[in-house]
Amino acid sequence: MRGIETVRHALRLSALSLAIAWAALPAAAADGSTAIRLPDTSRFPESVTSLADGTLFVSSIADGGVLRIEGGGAAATPFLKPGEYGTRSTLGLLADERRGTLWVASNDATAIGAPGPTATEGGWVKAFDLATGALRLSVRLPGGKALANDFALDGDGALYVTDTLAPRILRLKPGAAAFEVLVEDDTLKNGLDGIAFGIDGNLYVNTFLGGEMFRIGMTNGVAGRVTRLETTRPLKFPDGLRPFRDGFVMVEGSGALSRVTVSGDGAKVQPIGQFAGATGVTVVGNRIWVAEGQLSLLSKTLKDSREAPSFHLRAMDVE
Repeated sequence: MRGIETVRHALRLSALSLAIAWAALPAAAADGSTAIRLPDTSRFPESVTSLADGTLFVSSIADGGVLRIEGGGAAATPFLKPGEYGTRSTLGLLADERRGTLWVASNDATAIGAPGPTATEGGWVKAFDLATGALRLSVRLPGGKALANDFALDGDGALYVTDTLAPRILRLKPGAAAFEVLVEDDTLKNGLDGIAFGIDGNLYVNTFLGGEMFRIGMTNGVAGRVTRLETTRPLKFPDGLRPFRDGFVMVEGSGALSRVTVSGDGAKVQPIGQFAGATGVTVVGNRIWVAEGQLSLLSKTLKDSREAPSFHLRAMDVE
């Protein structure tokens, strides 16, 4: 029993640390060339994903649900209504056009100040039909406290998920009804967040609290060595991470949007834009969309909405 209580205490401290870190985030000014204002029913966007035609999907850590925004920035319409199918606070999103699926992370985020629209406990990953919105699959993360954060897909359609409250990356293989632990390593304990595959076939992740970036060696679907990469500048609350050309694009809670290029055990982090409390990023051709989550204002706004900020997706084009 003492061991169980120790684990529970550690998880509570992790959630508290995450809440404190979010409260410390600066709300930097944003000046995107293209902006879409989100409705007040979808506050504090956490993730954004896209289709090849420019259609966007955006989650909401405060209100739940998923919005769909047609290419060109037309009016946002609900793809997943808040609380529908037992969902709660929505975080990571990833569209898999090849298989016609939208992956959605749904969590009880009460510990970090977002009670969400339902009382569903735990961390969940749900798959929805991109065309109809029908629920295809619903799988709970194993163990006690867990928070499903972000996603990556391999070529076979297996889904990889970061668990922010545990130093582990989970995998859900096609046709499986439960997650397997791909890797669990104490070096990943500082709030796993963004995740993406590199052109070398290895898996890359960052840690929100630690400001770290790691490579997990992958060989024939088997995880190998976990390597901490030396970044060319300190990372400040790194979050969404997506493949881009020969590397990645990454956003940070500090507001930075950067290109990341890995060479050996080092990562060149080159800022290319500045946004307000950036949380999510997606790529459509040469256009990069950023979700301005402004999580530093989360607790204050949910307690007193009289001075609630507006929320936007903003884009910039990269040559």
